[in-house]
Amino acid sequence: MALLSYTVRRLLMLIPVLLGMSLIVFAIIHAIPGDPALTILGEKASPKALEELRQQLGLYNPWYVQYFDYLSDIVRGDLGHSLHTKAPIAEEILPYLAATAELTLVSMLFAVLIGVNAGIISAWKQNSWFDYMSMLIALIGVSMPVFWLGLMEQWVFAQELQWLPSVGRDNPRDPVVPITHLYIIDAMLAGRWDQLRDVLEHLILPGIALGTIPMAIIARITRSSMLEVMRSDYIRTARAKGLGQFFVVYKHALKNAFIPILTIIGVQTGLLIGGAILTETIFGWPGVGRYIYTAIGNRDYPVIQSGILVIATIFVLINLLVDLLYAYVDPRIRYR
Repeated sequence: MALLSYTVRRLLMLIPVLLGMSLIVFAIIHAIPGDPALTILGEKASPKALEELRQQLGLYNPWYVQYFDYLSDIVRGDLGHSLHTKAPIAEEILPYLAATAELTLVSMLFAVLIGVNAGIISAWKQNSWFDYMSMLIALIGVSMPVFWLGLMEQWVFAQELQWLPSVGRDNPRDPVVPITHLYIIDAMLAGRWDQLRDVLEHLILPGIALGTIPMAIIARITRSSMLEVMRSDYIRTARAKGLGQFFVVYKHALKNAFIPILTIIGVQTGLLIGGAILTETIFGWPGVGRYIYTAIGNRDYPVIQSGILVIATIFVLINLLVDLLYAYVDPRIRYR
Protein backbone atom coordinates (compact mmCIF):
# COMPACT_ATOMS: atom_id res chain seq x y z
CA MET A 1 0.00 0.00 0.00
CA ALA A 2 2.86 2.38 0.76
CA LEU A 3 4.31 1.85 -2.70
CA LEU A 4 0.89 2.35 -4.32
CA SER A 5 0.31 5.54 -2.35
CA TYR A 6 3.77 6.84 -3.29
CA THR A 7 3.14 6.02 -6.96
CA VAL A 8 -0.17 7.90 -6.96
CA ARG A 9 1.45 10.93 -5.32
CA ARG A 10 4.29 10.94 -7.82
CA LEU A 11 1.85 10.68 -10.73
CA LEU A 12 -0.08 13.66 -9.37
CA MET A 13 3.20 15.56 -9.02
CA LEU A 14 3.83 14.98 -12.72
CA ILE A 15 0.84 17.16 -13.64
CA PRO A 16 2.44 20.55 -12.79
CA VAL A 17 5.75 19.36 -14.26
CA LEU A 18 4.12 18.46 -17.58
CA LEU A 19 2.09 21.68 -17.57
CA GLY A 20 5.27 23.66 -17.06
CA MET A 21 7.04 21.80 -19.86
CA SER A 22 4.13 22.32 -22.25
CA LEU A 23 4.09 26.06 -21.48
CA ILE A 24 7.85 26.40 -22.01
CA VAL A 25 7.75 24.46 -25.28
CA PHE A 26 4.74 26.50 -26.46
CA ALA A 27 6.50 29.77 -25.68
CA ILE A 28 9.77 28.78 -27.37
CA ILE A 29 8.10 27.47 -30.52
CA HIS A 30 5.95 30.57 -30.92
CA ALA A 31 9.02 32.77 -30.47
CA ILE A 32 10.55 31.24 -33.63
CA PRO A 33 10.23 33.71 -36.53
CA GLY A 34 8.10 32.66 -39.46
CA ASP A 35 4.49 32.43 -40.53
CA PRO A 36 2.85 28.98 -40.29
CA ALA A 37 0.20 30.02 -42.82
CA LEU A 38 2.90 30.96 -45.31
CA THR A 39 4.65 27.65 -44.62
CA ILE A 40 1.49 25.67 -45.37
CA LEU A 41 0.31 27.55 -48.48
CA GLY A 42 3.69 28.55 -49.91
CA GLU A 43 5.15 31.79 -51.17
CA LYS A 44 2.68 32.08 -54.07
CA ALA A 45 -0.43 32.03 -51.88
CA SER A 46 -2.82 34.95 -52.19
CA PRO A 47 -3.20 37.39 -49.28
CA LYS A 48 -6.86 36.38 -48.93
CA ALA A 49 -5.99 32.68 -48.58
CA LEU A 50 -3.27 33.48 -46.06
CA GLU A 51 -5.67 35.61 -44.03
CA GLU A 52 -8.35 32.90 -43.98
CA LEU A 53 -5.84 30.25 -42.86
CA ARG A 54 -4.50 32.49 -40.08
CA GLN A 55 -8.05 32.93 -38.83
CA GLN A 56 -8.64 29.17 -39.05
CA LEU A 57 -5.45 28.39 -37.09
CA GLY A 58 -6.31 30.98 -34.45
CA LEU A 59 -3.05 32.88 -34.96
CA TYR A 60 -4.72 36.20 -34.13
CA ASN A 61 -5.93 34.97 -30.74
CA PRO A 62 -4.00 36.02 -27.62
CA TRP A 63 -1.19 33.65 -26.72
CA TYR A 64 -2.97 32.33 -23.63
CA VAL A 65 -6.06 31.44 -25.68
CA GLN A 66 -3.87 29.59 -28.17
CA TYR A 67 -2.12 27.80 -25.28
CA PHE A 68 -5.31 26.64 -23.59
CA ASP A 69 -6.71 25.47 -26.95
CA TYR A 70 -3.50 23.49 -27.44
CA LEU A 71 -3.70 22.12 -23.88
CA SER A 72 -7.32 21.03 -24.25
CA ASP A 73 -6.41 19.14 -27.42
CA ILE A 74 -3.58 17.33 -25.61
CA VAL A 75 -5.90 16.28 -22.78
CA ARG A 76 -8.18 14.70 -25.40
CA GLY A 77 -5.18 12.88 -26.90
CA ASP A 78 -5.12 15.11 -29.98
CA LEU A 79 -1.60 16.31 -30.74
CA GLY A 80 -2.79 18.25 -33.74
CA HIS A 81 -2.02 17.85 -37.43
CA SER A 82 1.26 18.30 -39.25
CA LEU A 83 1.38 21.49 -41.29
CA HIS A 84 3.55 19.72 -43.84
CA THR A 85 1.87 16.33 -44.33
CA LYS A 86 -1.62 17.23 -42.95
CA ALA A 87 -1.58 13.88 -41.07
CA PRO A 88 -2.56 13.52 -37.38
CA ILE A 89 0.63 13.81 -35.34
CA ALA A 90 -0.51 11.21 -32.77
CA GLU A 91 -0.59 8.59 -35.55
CA GLU A 92 2.35 9.89 -37.56
CA ILE A 93 4.81 10.00 -34.65
CA LEU A 94 4.26 6.39 -33.48
CA PRO A 95 6.52 4.64 -36.05
CA TYR A 96 9.29 7.17 -35.43
CA LEU A 97 8.94 6.83 -31.67
CA ALA A 98 9.04 3.02 -31.93
CA ALA A 99 12.20 3.20 -34.05
CA THR A 100 13.93 5.41 -31.49
CA ALA A 101 12.72 3.23 -28.60
CA GLU A 102 14.11 0.10 -30.27
CA LEU A 103 17.47 1.76 -30.94
CA THR A 104 17.61 3.16 -27.39
CA LEU A 105 16.86 -0.20 -25.77
CA VAL A 106 19.57 -1.95 -27.80
CA SER A 107 22.05 0.84 -27.04
CA MET A 108 21.31 0.70 -23.30
CA LEU A 109 21.52 -3.09 -23.28
CA PHE A 110 25.01 -2.79 -24.76
CA ALA A 111 25.91 0.03 -22.36
CA VAL A 112 24.65 -1.76 -19.24
CA LEU A 113 26.14 -5.19 -20.01
CA ILE A 114 29.57 -3.81 -20.88
CA GLY A 115 29.64 -0.82 -18.53
CA VAL A 116 28.43 -2.53 -15.35
CA ASN A 117 30.69 -5.55 -15.73
CA ALA A 118 33.70 -3.43 -16.67
CA GLY A 119 33.12 -1.24 -13.60
CA ILE A 120 32.71 -4.28 -11.33
CA ILE A 121 35.89 -5.96 -12.54
CA SER A 122 37.81 -2.66 -12.33
CA ALA A 123 36.79 -2.28 -8.68
CA TRP A 124 37.46 -5.97 -7.99
CA LYS A 125 40.91 -5.73 -9.59
CA GLN A 126 41.68 -2.19 -8.44
CA ASN A 127 45.00 -0.76 -9.68
CA SER A 128 45.48 -3.71 -12.04
CA TRP A 129 46.16 -3.41 -15.76
CA PHE A 130 42.49 -4.16 -16.45
CA ASP A 131 41.43 -1.32 -14.15
CA TYR A 132 43.70 1.19 -15.85
CA MET A 133 42.77 -0.02 -19.34
CA SER A 134 39.01 -0.02 -18.76
CA MET A 135 39.03 3.46 -17.21
CA LEU A 136 41.16 4.74 -20.11
CA ILE A 137 38.65 3.27 -22.57
CA ALA A 138 35.81 4.81 -20.54
CA LEU A 139 37.51 8.22 -20.71
CA ILE A 140 37.95 7.88 -24.48
CA GLY A 141 34.34 6.73 -24.81
CA VAL A 142 33.02 9.80 -22.98
CA SER A 143 35.24 12.13 -25.04
CA MET A 144 34.58 10.55 -28.45
CA PRO A 145 32.10 12.46 -30.67
CA VAL A 146 29.15 10.26 -31.65
CA PHE A 147 29.19 11.40 -35.28
CA TRP A 148 32.90 10.50 -35.66
CA LEU A 149 32.41 7.06 -34.13
CA GLY A 150 29.40 6.43 -36.35
CA LEU A 151 31.30 7.41 -39.50
CA MET A 152 34.28 5.25 -38.50
CA GLU A 153 31.96 2.27 -37.91
CA GLN A 154 30.42 2.71 -41.35
CA TRP A 155 33.83 2.98 -42.99
CA VAL A 156 35.35 -0.07 -41.28
CA PHE A 157 32.47 -2.51 -40.85
CA ALA A 158 30.15 -1.52 -43.70
CA GLN A 159 32.45 -0.25 -46.45
CA GLU A 160 35.79 -2.01 -45.95
CA LEU A 161 34.80 -5.33 -44.31
CA GLN A 162 31.19 -5.35 -45.56
CA TRP A 163 30.07 -7.22 -42.46
CA LEU A 164 27.13 -5.03 -41.51
CA PRO A 165 24.69 -2.65 -43.24
CA SER A 166 25.36 1.06 -42.87
CA VAL A 167 21.91 2.66 -43.02
CA GLY A 168 18.24 1.94 -42.40
CA ARG A 169 16.28 -0.43 -40.15
CA ASP A 170 15.80 -3.39 -42.49
CA ASN A 171 16.45 -4.71 -45.98
CA PRO A 172 14.58 -2.41 -48.40
CA ARG A 173 14.15 -5.36 -50.82
CA ASP A 174 12.40 -7.41 -48.12
CA PRO A 175 10.92 -4.90 -45.65
CA VAL A 176 9.38 -5.89 -42.34
CA VAL A 177 5.60 -5.63 -42.27
CA PRO A 178 4.91 -3.22 -39.36
CA ILE A 179 2.57 -4.50 -36.64
CA THR A 180 3.92 -2.93 -33.45
CA HIS A 181 6.52 -0.85 -35.39
CA LEU A 182 9.17 -2.52 -33.22
CA TYR A 183 10.85 -4.49 -35.98
CA ILE A 184 12.42 -7.11 -33.71
CA ILE A 185 8.98 -8.02 -32.37
CA ASP A 186 7.30 -7.70 -35.77
CA ALA A 187 9.78 -10.08 -37.41
CA MET A 188 9.24 -12.60 -34.60
CA LEU A 189 5.45 -12.30 -34.82
CA ALA A 190 5.66 -12.97 -38.56
CA GLY A 191 7.96 -15.95 -38.00
CA ARG A 192 10.53 -14.37 -40.33
CA TRP A 193 13.79 -15.32 -38.67
CA ASP A 194 15.75 -14.13 -41.70
CA GLN A 195 14.22 -10.69 -41.26
CA LEU A 196 14.96 -10.83 -37.52
CA ARG A 197 18.63 -11.43 -38.27
CA ASP A 198 18.62 -8.58 -40.79
CA VAL A 199 16.98 -6.20 -38.28
CA LEU A 200 19.55 -7.11 -35.61
CA GLU A 201 22.39 -6.53 -38.06
CA HIS A 202 21.01 -3.07 -38.84
CA LEU A 203 20.88 -2.30 -35.10
CA ILE A 204 24.48 -3.20 -34.26
CA LEU A 205 26.38 -0.19 -35.62
CA PRO A 206 23.99 2.59 -34.52
CA GLY A 207 23.40 0.79 -31.22
CA ILE A 208 27.12 0.75 -30.42
CA ALA A 209 27.60 4.35 -31.58
CA LEU A 210 24.72 5.59 -29.45
CA GLY A 211 25.56 3.40 -26.45
CA THR A 212 29.29 4.17 -26.18
CA ILE A 213 28.98 7.33 -24.07
CA PRO A 214 26.42 5.81 -21.62
CA MET A 215 28.60 2.68 -21.40
CA ALA A 216 31.61 4.76 -20.39
CA ILE A 217 29.63 6.76 -17.83
CA ILE A 218 28.05 3.62 -16.35
CA ALA A 219 31.46 1.94 -16.08
CA ARG A 220 32.93 4.86 -14.15
CA ILE A 221 29.92 5.19 -11.82
CA THR A 222 29.87 1.41 -11.21
CA ARG A 223 33.57 1.35 -10.33
CA SER A 224 33.23 4.28 -7.93
CA SER A 225 30.14 2.84 -6.23
CA MET A 226 31.62 -0.66 -5.98
CA LEU A 227 34.88 0.60 -4.45
CA GLU A 228 32.92 2.38 -1.72
CA VAL A 229 30.77 -0.67 -0.95
CA MET A 230 33.65 -3.16 -1.02
CA ARG A 231 35.34 -1.29 1.83
CA SER A 232 32.29 -1.89 4.06
CA ASP A 233 32.37 -4.11 7.15
CA TYR A 234 29.76 -6.57 5.90
CA ILE A 235 31.88 -7.27 2.80
CA ARG A 236 34.88 -8.05 5.00
CA THR A 237 32.61 -10.26 7.12
CA ALA A 238 31.39 -12.14 4.05
CA ARG A 239 34.97 -12.76 2.97
CA ALA A 240 35.89 -13.88 6.49
CA LYS A 241 33.10 -16.46 6.34
CA GLY A 242 34.85 -18.04 3.38
CA LEU A 243 32.43 -16.95 0.66
CA GLY A 244 33.89 -16.95 -2.84
CA GLN A 245 35.07 -13.66 -4.25
CA PHE A 246 32.68 -13.85 -7.21
CA PHE A 247 29.72 -14.45 -4.86
CA VAL A 248 30.78 -11.61 -2.56
CA VAL A 249 31.18 -9.13 -5.43
CA TYR A 250 28.09 -9.96 -7.52
CA LYS A 251 25.69 -11.02 -4.76
CA HIS A 252 26.48 -8.71 -1.84
CA ALA A 253 28.48 -5.76 -3.15
CA LEU A 254 26.66 -5.15 -6.43
CA LYS A 255 23.22 -5.28 -4.81
CA ASN A 256 24.16 -2.55 -2.35
CA ALA A 257 26.03 -0.47 -4.93
CA PHE A 258 23.29 -0.53 -7.54
CA ILE A 259 21.28 2.55 -6.48
CA PRO A 260 23.59 5.15 -8.14
CA ILE A 261 24.06 2.79 -11.10
CA LEU A 262 20.29 2.50 -11.54
CA THR A 263 19.98 6.28 -11.35
CA ILE A 264 22.50 6.87 -14.11
CA ILE A 265 20.92 4.15 -16.27
CA GLY A 266 17.56 5.89 -16.00
CA VAL A 267 18.99 9.32 -16.79
CA GLN A 268 21.00 8.05 -19.77
CA THR A 269 18.00 6.18 -21.18
CA GLY A 270 15.94 9.36 -21.12
CA LEU A 271 18.75 11.35 -22.69
CA LEU A 272 19.21 8.83 -25.51
CA ILE A 273 15.53 8.98 -26.49
CA GLY A 274 15.74 12.71 -26.98
CA GLY A 275 19.35 12.99 -28.08
CA ALA A 276 19.74 10.46 -30.87
CA ILE A 277 19.46 12.97 -33.72
CA LEU A 278 23.10 12.68 -34.83
CA THR A 279 23.09 8.88 -34.74
CA GLU A 280 19.76 8.68 -36.55
CA THR A 281 20.98 11.09 -39.24
CA ILE A 282 24.27 9.29 -39.84
CA PHE A 283 22.70 5.84 -40.04
CA GLY A 284 19.52 6.89 -41.83
CA TRP A 285 17.47 5.74 -38.85
CA PRO A 286 13.84 6.91 -39.09
CA GLY A 287 13.53 7.91 -35.44
CA VAL A 288 11.75 10.68 -33.56
CA GLY A 289 14.89 12.82 -33.51
CA ARG A 290 15.01 13.00 -37.30
CA TYR A 291 11.25 13.51 -37.33
CA ILE A 292 11.54 16.63 -35.18
CA TYR A 293 14.66 17.81 -37.03
CA THR A 294 12.80 17.61 -40.35
CA ALA A 295 9.87 19.46 -38.80
CA ILE A 296 12.20 22.27 -37.71
CA GLY A 297 13.38 22.64 -41.29
CA ASN A 298 9.76 22.77 -42.49
CA ARG A 299 8.73 25.11 -39.64
CA ASP A 300 6.09 22.56 -38.74
CA TYR A 301 5.28 24.02 -35.31
CA PRO A 302 2.66 21.47 -34.17
CA VAL A 303 5.07 18.58 -34.85
CA ILE A 304 7.92 20.32 -33.00
CA GLN A 305 5.69 21.11 -30.01
CA SER A 306 4.19 17.64 -29.79
CA GLY A 307 7.46 15.81 -30.43
CA ILE A 308 9.34 17.67 -27.71
CA LEU A 309 6.44 17.23 -25.27
CA VAL A 310 6.28 13.48 -25.94
CA ILE A 311 10.02 13.09 -25.36
CA ALA A 312 9.86 15.17 -22.17
CA THR A 313 6.94 13.07 -20.89
CA ILE A 314 8.83 9.85 -21.54
CA PHE A 315 11.88 11.24 -19.72
CA VAL A 316 9.78 12.11 -16.66
CA LEU A 317 8.09 8.68 -16.68
CA ILE A 318 11.47 6.93 -16.86
CA ASN A 319 12.62 8.86 -13.79
CA LEU A 320 9.43 7.82 -11.99
CA LEU A 321 10.06 4.18 -12.91
CA VAL A 322 13.63 4.44 -11.56
CA ASP A 323 12.32 5.83 -8.27
CA LEU A 324 9.90 2.92 -7.95
CA LEU A 325 12.64 0.39 -8.72
CA TYR A 326 14.74 1.65 -5.82
CA ALA A 327 12.58 -0.27 -3.33
CA TYR A 328 13.10 -3.53 -5.23
CA VAL A 329 16.84 -3.05 -5.53
CA ASP A 330 17.37 -1.96 -1.92
CA PRO A 331 14.86 -3.31 0.65
CA ARG A 332 16.03 -0.69 3.16
CA ILE A 333 14.14 1.94 1.14
CA ARG A 334 10.51 2.35 2.20
CA TYR A 335 8.02 4.73 0.62
CA ARG A 336 5.68 6.68 2.88
